[in-house]
Amino acid sequence: MEGIAARAGVGKPTIYRWWPDRQSVAMAALMEDQSVTSAPRRGRSSLGALEKQLQQVVEVFATPVGRNVATMIAAADRDSELAKAFRNHFVLARRAEGRSFLQEAIDAGEIRRAVNIEIALDMIYGALFFRLLLGHAPLDRKLVKQLVKEALRGLRKQGRD
Repeated sequence: MEGIAARAGVGKPTIYRWWPDRQSVAMAALMEDQSVTSAPRRGRSSLGALEKQLQQVVEVFATPVGRNVATMIAAADRDSELAKAFRNHFVLARRAEGRSFLQEAIDAGEIRRAVNIEIALDMIYGALFFRLLLGHAPLDRKLVKQLVKEALRGLRKQGRD
């Protein structure tokens, strides 16, 4: 907090008026990160847009702030304000966008109409956040490519719904 105050040119009490602790500051920094946003898709399919969004999530968590937030989330109680902020402002926002991409893909006939979108979202985002929190394997572009490929294999139309 001292470093943040020094860089901002204010005293620590000013920082504490805005954020109660360092975890809140880190979460605010992550929420302000503009690298995971809804960008115009310009000819990209809904499924391509989904893959791009997943790549952006991976890029966010490759940053020092992203890694720090992941560490704090892994250590936090699921009912803490930090966990709730991460869930509501980051995870659920990404899922809402992903839900839109999958619905567009259904409407375009790219994936089966009978797909349970919520389960598909759990499969896709769950794999990312599992690797993020456990760190047992790389969270990288290769994972996103393989994840989308395997998930879509099961979601694509296969003759009938």
